[in-house]
Amino acid sequence: MKHHLQQRIFGGLAFVIALITYLLTLEPSASFWDCSEFIACAYKLEIGHAPGAPLYMLLGRLFSLLALGNTENVALAINALSAVASALTVLLLFHII
Repeated sequence: MKHHLQQRIFGGLAFVIALITYLLTLEPSASFWDCSEFIACAYKLEIGHAPGAPLYMLLGRLFSLLALGNTENVALAINALSAVASALTVLLLFHII
């Protein structure tokens, strides 16, 4: 039981460290290549280039609502989705290993 608790604590710690790191290095606006396309498509709920990434578009739209109607902060909010997803990937990788 103690081992599982330690594993959860260290997994959570890895998640928090990764999330803070990603949020501190977050791109506040649209950048080159696919990033800008995905931000625009998620904000307008359009289809990006094939295969489209529908889950990312829906989650991006939900995160874009965090901008509270301020279109200048939409890119920041959708980039925050990528930071959260990347931190969750670190957590998943921690538990797999």
